[in-house]
Amino acid sequence: MTLDDLRVFVAVCRAGSLSAVARDLSCTQSAVSQHVKRLERETGLSLLERQPRGVVATAAGRILCDAAAEGIAGLDGALRRLGDLVNGESGSVRITTGGTTVRHFMAEAIVSFRRRYPKVSLEFQTETSGRRCFDALLAGNLDLAWITVGGPVRGIEQRPVVDLPWVLAVRRDDPLAARPRIDASDLTSGIRLVRLPPNSTSGAHLDAAFEELGIRTGSDTSVADWDTALLLAELGLGHAVVPAVPGLSATGDGSPLRLIPVPSLPPLSVGWAVRRWDALSPLARSFADTVAASCTKTGDTG
Repeated sequence: MTLDDLRVFVAVCRAGSLSAVARDLSCTQSAVSQHVKRLERETGLSLLERQPRGVVATAAGRILCDAAAEGIAGLDGALRRLGDLVNGESGSVRITTGGTTVRHFMAEAIVSFRRRYPKVSLEFQTETSGRRCFDALLAGNLDLAWITVGGPVRGIEQRPVVDLPWVLAVRRDDPLAARPRIDASDLTSGIRLVRLPPNSTSGAHLDAAFEELGIRTGSDTSVADWDTALLLAELGLGHAVVPAVPGLSATGDGSPLRLIPVPSLPPLSVGWAVRRWDALSPLARSFADTVAASCTKTGDTG
């Protein structure tokens, strides 16, 4: 049983596919299968169950996968921290985010962090959902994930940074634009909302809030991110309920958009997710703190 065997096995369990892992590793499916077979010979147990659309871990496989993933992530983290000790302040910080996160939440913090650590490499990886961010963290490939804070996730620690109120984005010539605020129940009155990404945690939070309030809304269009929802609202192609992310208040008098608070919707909590805070490298912790301070300052002054 080798470390490579365990790495490949964990990757297969997460991907649910031998061929997908083979493509990622630029090897044959047979080579991936050999890693799994070697583990099965040594444990004397079947670790994967083949299904029509891939493979899933057996009960024994889940036990081994969980233990291996924990150990691999801890080892990778330790090796990176040792590298930081060797390199001083010239290491790297790896972050996964959603499509619009960097511009809205991190732009100022990145500038500040680079001034402080000019030799440190910031590496960003975009994911399409919170679940994929968590998977990337659990795989040991990343230090930090900026996520919509939700329910507990095994092996992940979440830390809220800022709560975002919801606003309704409409054109300034829309009949609703003159209102100082809008109740969520008003969104059922013939308003066609631009739907947030169905696989996103923010979209799920919004749908759950509507359901709890007993509100059924119409929707013609689904978009990939908050910025696209705002663009469609600006073009008059729909109304968009979006979180009041930093920078939205700067639309100004010349903007075609009007942002109306929807106070009856519970705020959206966003922040950091990591495997273990106490295992973060000093550089990763410093970047996380820099972003949090920037967001808190924006929230206090916005």
